[in-house]
Amino acid sequence: MHTRRGKVLRLGAVVGVLPVVLAGCLGSSGKTGGSQGANTNTGKNISMVVAFSGSQFDDFKQSLLPYAKSQGITLQINSDSNFNADIVNKVNSGNIPDIALFPQPGILLNLAKQGKLAPLDSILDVNKLKSEMVTGITQPGTYNGKVYGVPPSINVKSLVFYPKIAWDKMGLQAPQSLDELISLSDKLKGMGKTPWCLGIESGSATGWPATDWLEQLVLDYGGVNQYNDWISHKVKFDSPLVKKAADYFQKIFATPGYVYGGQKSIASSNFATAGNPMFNDNNTESNPGCFLYKQGSFIVAPGDFPDPILKDQDKYLGVFRFPGTSASSKPVEGGGDLAALFSGKNQNAIKIMKYMMQPTFGQFAAKQGNLISPFKSFNMSNYPSELYRSMAKVAYDATQFAFDASDQMPGAVGTGSFWQQMTNWISGQTSESSALQAIDSSWPAS
Repeated sequence: MHTRRGKVLRLGAVVGVLPVVLAGCLGSSGKTGGSQGANTNTGKNISMVVAFSGSQFDDFKQSLLPYAKSQGITLQINSDSNFNADIVNKVNSGNIPDIALFPQPGILLNLAKQGKLAPLDSILDVNKLKSEMVTGITQPGTYNGKVYGVPPSINVKSLVFYPKIAWDKMGLQAPQSLDELISLSDKLKGMGKTPWCLGIESGSATGWPATDWLEQLVLDYGGVNQYNDWISHKVKFDSPLVKKAADYFQKIFATPGYVYGGQKSIASSNFATAGNPMFNDNNTESNPGCFLYKQGSFIVAPGDFPDPILKDQDKYLGVFRFPGTSASSKPVEGGGDLAALFSGKNQNAIKIMKYMMQPTFGQFAAKQGNLISPFKSFNMSNYPSELYRSMAKVAYDATQFAFDASDQMPGAVGTGSFWQQMTNWISGQTSESSALQAIDSSWPAS
């Protein structure tokens, strides 16, 4: 399921604004986790709510409903484009689903803290999942040492796409380090080519693609521990680590000749189509408008890259892992919808949860290009193209899989000042230092 384009639903509704704000709307139970959840349903009619829609939703249902039927379970799966607000309202009103797939960790952790969710440690073999899934996948859904959410599908963000025909003709090679990435950019520029496609416009969510860049570089330079400390603000934005990451990003977006349309175009160039100059209609194979486009796996979907490119994607599209500090450093940033149980005592809900947490789950959706499994043993032949297999392999080869940082920060920052200040900085309205300091200043006091 390509459930989100980073911080936004595929339908364009902003997510991530609500986790911290809505936490205060939840009735406090005084519990600290460890309950059997808030739903007391014990029957065979099981309800599930998800945030994604369209073909992703249809293929997910097709991956799950036949199993439910075979078990005599009546499973009702609902798509909710206003998931973050509505799930809180459902809990407050007592109209609680049995299972929910949370697009971001924030609300899930708030509900776990209040004892509204069932811990999965006694329901699933969590240690086995940790060993079989991409490294670090259970961390975002963990509260107080217990796991409350695990994703049946992931998206991969640490990717750089390129125009395959021109790339191969020129004999270009994927860089193995951040230094080599700059060297490749300089080489392309020296050949009279434009290295990068880059756009951060996304309506009211403008700026989120820029946060993905900074997150990736903080992860590369600092490793997962400092990355997590940054999420909790133990590491400040105005710190040597984040400044180092910002300096590198500035080399990409501000170096003259590096970006298609120049730095001035970045904030007004929509992220979903910013990569399209790689496939200029008049001379796609020999003279792309740009050669490198950093974006998540969800971009390989109708409406983003041109349809003719997607139809024959292995001919036209190549991809490599955004390089770390060296060839051996392979941290990967991504995301996924965290499946959680409100019914810890309902054996039928548990059956559904266990089925989603098997290495064979999602084969139908994967074949349609609508799911990347978090299981490293997932049969790669289920993916519809070499491009999809390459994207999945980036996650499976990761030394650490880290969830999107801003999605885990307080809403005032993660979908507020972080987006805005990155946009202001790239647009030249403020300096790097001022932008980072402003984000720090916006961090909630508690």
